Formats: sequence, C-alpha cells, structure tokens
Amino acid sequence: MSTVADHILPAPAAVAAAPAVTAARRTATAPAFWWTGLAAAVAWAALGLVTSLWPNKPVGFSDWAFTEEFALGSGAVALVLAVLAFVPGALGRAAPRVRKAGPWLVALALGFAVWEVFTAKLGTLPPPFFAPPQSLVEVYATDWARLLESAGASLRLLALGIAIGAAAGFVTGVLIGWSRQASYWIHPVLRILGPVPTTALLPVSFYFFPSSWSTAIFLIALGTAFPVAILTWSGVAGVHKNYYDVARTMGASPWFLVLRVAIPAALPQVFVGLFMGLGAAFSTLVVAEMLGVKAGLGWYLTWAQGWAAYPNMYAALIVMALLFSGVITLLFVLRDRVLSWQKGVVKW
Repeated sequence: MSTVADHILPAPAAVAAAPAVTAARRTATAPAFWWTGLAAAVAWAALGLVTSLWPNKPVGFSDWAFTEEFALGSGAVALVLAVLAFVPGALGRAAPRVRKAGPWLVALALGFAVWEVFTAKLGTLPPPFFAPPQSLVEVYATDWARLLESAGASLRLLALGIAIGAAAGFVTGVLIGWSRQASYWIHPVLRILGPVPTTALLPVSFYFFPSSWSTAIFLIALGTAFPVAILTWSGVAGVHKNYYDVARTMGASPWFLVLRVAIPAALPQVFVGLFMGLGAAFSTLVVAEMLGVKAGLGWYLTWAQGWAAYPNMYAALIVMALLFSGVITLLFVLRDRVLSWQKGVVKW
C-alpha cells in the first residue's frame, strides 16, 4: 500500500539512475572533436612549410618580399585551428559557423599552396602578370592607406547613388502600380530606357553634369532605380483586391490603402529589385571610376594597371569583392528585419 512519502520521495532506482542520465545528456550536448579543423590545421601548416623551406625562384634581380611573413601567418592560422580542433569548447556560440566553414578553410589553404608553387617556387605563371600570395601581403602592408582611401571614396559614391536610385525607383514603382494615368506615361519610358546599359550613357552624362562625381552618382542611381521601379510596380499591382475590399469596408482612405496595404505587401518584391539594382550599381561604379572619377577602387585599378603593378590590382580586386559582398550582406540583414512580420508567409 503506497504512502504519501512514496509519491514525494524519489525511488532508490530513480536516484541511482539520475547521475547516469545527467552524464548522458552532457555527453550528448558536448561538442565532438573537430576533425575537419584538424585537417585545415594540417593544410595551413603545410602551406607555411612549403612557403618557408622551398626557395623562391628569383625574378629579375630581386626576390619576393614578405615570404617569411606569409609563412609565419600560415603557421599562426594552423596553430589556432589546431587549438580549436582539440578544444572544441573554445569556439563557444560561434562553433556552428566556424565548423561549417571547415571545408572552405581546407580548400583555401590548398588553393594558396597551388598558387604559391606555380608562381613563387616554379615560376610557371609568368611575372609580373601573376604574383604569389605574399605579394598581396606586401601591398596591404605598404599601400594600405591608399587602398583605404579608395575604398572609402567608392563607399561614399555607392551609398549616395544607391540611396537616390532606390528612393526614386520606389516612388516611381508605387505610382505606376497604383495610378493608371501614371502607368500610361511612365511605363513606356521604362520599357524603352530600362534595357539600355547605364554605362552606355556615360558620354552623354558627362555633357549634362558639371563633374565626373555627379555623373557617377546619376548613373549609379539610374542603374539602381530601373529594377527597383519595375519590381515595386509588379508588387503593388499584384496585391490581391480582397485586401483592398476589406480595408475599404473598415473605412480606409486611399492614402491608408497605399501606405498600409499596397506598400507592405509589395516589400518582398522591392527587396528583389534592390538586389538586382546592386549588381548594376557595382558595375557602373567601377566603370565610372575607371573613366572619369579621380578616386575610388576603380581609379586604383586603372592606376595599378598603368604602372604594371599587378599585385596592387589583385589586392584591389579582393578588397572590392569583400566590400560589395559586405553591402549585399547588410541588405540581407535589413530585409530580414523589415520583413520579420512576414516570417513564415514569404519564402526566400
């Protein structure tokens, strides 16, 4: 016959099994050994050894600078990866992201090794068109100020052009999607001028604008505005009429229908237009800086090519790729925040 104590106090078997269950849970939640990280550490260590122990093939009367520094950097990366592999808990909350990047860390080390062997060690790829990885280290160490100034100039130009183009394209798209009269007059213009590359308008734009800076801003804004306008128009025009009917029955005004019904429903399409416009803005930015603007990464590329400084050119291309990728990542973050209320409804 059971008593109250039997229901309150745990049974002896349950008490004995509790530590085993707790230990099992800890084992299940404890991070496993990071084998991919160990492979990445070995790959980076091999890269450092190849770079340091294999003599460089002389180029002219000089050798490649920063070879030892590049080897030491590779060894440092290998040491960090080895520590993270043997101490998985050191990763903390960043463990999933770092572990996910493990195969890329291995591939990156192998790619650098192939690059190093065929340029600095064997000279198969002819200089100065092809330079080893340590030449990029030399550029970043000696010419970082000019690269930073050029990246800042490109960011300012890009931010102004995209902001103006996105605002103009958004307003134009809403007008076309909402007003039949505006669609009658504006839609044919978009159909004719939209497919024309913005860089083709560069000579004409130099005539109408007082400086190459303002010309570049106009062309970047134009390249951004067209896809934003088209996708915004498509989003506003595609809103189901039942949404408008429900809002009207509740006494909604035309402004309410536009601001609180049409625009929120069209926001996913607006962001698609922004992503498309960024590609046109990047290409227009580089062409404008190469042909007219006296600052920026495009100008830096032209300057490096003119002096046959191909390592500087490759270094600028890497900075450009990271910069543009960062802008797209920021737009993804902005999209997720703005459209958080549509999570589960809109699939990307």
